[in-house]
Amino acid sequence: MMGKNDQIEISMTGAISEIAPDEWNGLACPEGEPPIDPFTTHRFLKALEDSGSVGAGTGWSPHHILARNGDELIAAMPMYAKGHSQGEYVFDHSWAHAFEQAGGRYYPKLQATVPFTPASGRRFLTKPGFEKLGKAALVQGAVQVASENGLSSLHITYCLEAEAEDGAAMGLMHRTGQQFHWLNDGYEDFADFLSRLSSRKRKAIRKERAGAQAFGGEIYALTGDQIEPEHWDAFWQFYQDTGARKWGRPYLTREFFDEAQAHLRRDILLILCKLEGRWVAGALNFIGRDALFGRYWGCVQDHPFLHFEVCYYQAIEYAIANGLARVEAGAQGEHKLARGYLPVATHSLHWIADEGFRRAVAQFLEEERNAVDEDIEILTSYGPFKRGGSESE
Repeated sequence: MMGKNDQIEISMTGAISEIAPDEWNGLACPEGEPPIDPFTTHRFLKALEDSGSVGAGTGWSPHHILARNGDELIAAMPMYAKGHSQGEYVFDHSWAHAFEQAGGRYYPKLQATVPFTPASGRRFLTKPGFEKLGKAALVQGAVQVASENGLSSLHITYCLEAEAEDGAAMGLMHRTGQQFHWLNDGYEDFADFLSRLSSRKRKAIRKERAGAQAFGGEIYALTGDQIEPEHWDAFWQFYQDTGARKWGRPYLTREFFDEAQAHLRRDILLILCKLEGRWVAGALNFIGRDALFGRYWGCVQDHPFLHFEVCYYQAIEYAIANGLARVEAGAQGEHKLARGYLPVATHSLHWIADEGFRRAVAQFLEEERNAVDEDIEILTSYGPFKRGGSESE
């Protein structure tokens, strides 16, 4: 394929291990360590593959796209051939149903994303100085792969807003969604954060924290070498319980947590609760350069408000103490609004091969974007922060 004054070669690999870690990370996190987010790093994607969380039998077949200028890798994209729409969090089930009702075959499709991870981040991984050329090569290459293989569609999900704008300018369809993030307004501590809330919300959070912390045990925040294999044995039980209830079966295998212990400990904040010598609940977070990413929660005992304490309030305390700009608490959940998390837009890009279906989806996306914008504006107005002036306790 020809780029501007350059011969760009597009290829695909079925295993991230075929690419040298330094070569891949030079694109995924050119800022160095710690990365802006750890999810597109070589070590994270390799942990998914080596643990069997993606690959044969999962419906997630790795087909990472690579763009080279001669011998130089200038761009890459984490890519999967998907046999279903599970574990993506940008829901296209209605698209699949409509397309197949009309006699089409929606699966397999191409999905550029991080499996099971609704966290926005770079999907167009480009070498510094090759951003424009690299993005164009990846889009053209991905569309060409989908078209030549008779695939219904290409989806680039949880990309950055700037990437969505660039992709739309190259002819892809732009979709928006919504999440709730906590934003650090330079708070000195949790009490300072609470002081910015309305009196009613402030009192509600204090009541929840008191109720949670009265569960009778202790809460531990562990990261790096503080995390030991026994902690993963406990967390696996929590994760299995949540995965079975939410998805029918857990997405991640037990081996993934062994890989996490070996290679991802410094990217992880594990918050665990112990009662009478037994681990009873916990939450798994990933640490980025400027953000904490909440991913999984589970428990083997139910205690009032413990979920809110472990997933939301402990995350806020960690972010304040470590100077992080935000906490991303995962997909959905308007209940997060009352706990200081505000709505923000998320972005994805889509290409559909069938022209008629593409027109219908484009019209739907325009209406959906307007609805999302309106929803964010309304929800923000109902946020927990003071409206101005002072309030008594």
